[in-house]
Amino acid sequence: MGNSSYCVVGGGISGLTAAYRLRVAAGDDADITLFDPADRLGGVLRTELVGAQPMDLGAEAFVLRRPEMPALLAELGLADRQRTTTGVRPLIYSGGRLHPLPADTVAGIPSSAASVAGLVDDATVARIEAEPGRTLNWTAGSDPAVAALVADRFGEQVVARSVDPLLGGVYAGSAATIGLRAAVPSVAAALDRGAASLTEAVRSGLPPAGGGPVFGSLEGGYRVLLDELVERANIRWIRAGISALEPGWTLRDDTGACWQADAVVLAVPAAQVARLVRAVAPRTSAAAAKIVTASSVVVALAVPADTPFPDSSGVLVASGERLRAKAITLSSRKWGLRGGVQQLRLSFGRFGDDLAARTSDDELLGWALSDLVDVFDLSVELLDARVQRWIEAMPQYGPGHADLIAELRAGLPPTLAVAGSYLDGIGVPACIGAAGRAVKHVMAP
Repeated sequence: MGNSSYCVVGGGISGLTAAYRLRVAAGDDADITLFDPADRLGGVLRTELVGAQPMDLGAEAFVLRRPEMPALLAELGLADRQRTTTGVRPLIYSGGRLHPLPADTVAGIPSSAASVAGLVDDATVARIEAEPGRTLNWTAGSDPAVAALVADRFGEQVVARSVDPLLGGVYAGSAATIGLRAAVPSVAAALDRGAASLTEAVRSGLPPAGGGPVFGSLEGGYRVLLDELVERANIRWIRAGISALEPGWTLRDDTGACWQADAVVLAVPAAQVARLVRAVAPRTSAAAAKIVTASSVVVALAVPADTPFPDSSGVLVASGERLRAKAITLSSRKWGLRGGVQQLRLSFGRFGDDLAARTSDDELLGWALSDLVDVFDLSVELLDARVQRWIEAMPQYGPGHADLIAELRAGLPPTLAVAGSYLDGIGVPACIGAAGRAVKHVMAP
């Protein structure tokens, strides 16, 4: 593959992983050009100093049971930078007060009435207890919205107080907009295999007891990984976006310059993919155009180390509450105290609102401090703060998403591939996996 030329469009974790994988596969002589108009690489992974300590203002954790991240860290010699949580659990804010996060659930869907007792009313508890005796009409392969199935079997309170808080944190969406197969594939698979009730399906999908920490992060933040990928990929970074993609492949950047490539990986949001490939891969373009996104905002704070927050990793907020934030992460409780300050972050914005675009930094900061009073009865001393907006950055995995992505990929010619958080999962491990798949596609003989 000596002097082959590759172009990667997009400099987030997907694009940087793709560039690194291309370098490994194509060798030192290959020409790899990456296009991203931002002032920094990393996309929605961003590490900043907050209270003089590094803090991730985009994604801040990865699921350890997926193999992609630990494998990549080991490959890059960064395994010693991986850290796990302290073991403290989140709380749920519902009905104006804090509750323990229900145990023995899958994405908040309970495996028994006991797991949500105290969070939902007696009628809902009785409904959950009776669910295994109710006839379940399930069509194998179907993909309803999570809310539709859970509300039907367990009641609306379970959706609002247990499921929505978790899905809101992951997708900036709700159980009404996320498909079952994306949110809880193990439950969908159990139903396909013939589980007689939702209770039975959830129980079969529970993680093994004593399985160790669920989440990991990086000492020093995701910047450590991004910097290593950039160095290993040895790319030429063009600080411009791509405005046109023509057969051959010819890429025209925002300045009007043209670039030639033997293969192209598009690691940009679905809406940009839809626009760029309209003429060269119309089937892919039509599928990509159907993917919708949400915006969100992270308000990161540093407060004195002795601020008396509860011994919890944070708070997930039930739908319908009067708080502005959808989640509060007590980062220093979750990962361990460092540098003599406590860090925390509040997340705002859900699918369907324009809060991230229209709300000023000062207003967001005021909301954050007000929510801390309401949730913890604490007026904090603010040492430092950052506001980070993520506009249209959270793809929504609606019902039928997997079929849509299969259609999207089926329309791609051999030397054009896609990578990104809208494909196989919104988390960093899924993005790493999709980038590897993209490179295999364009490198196939």
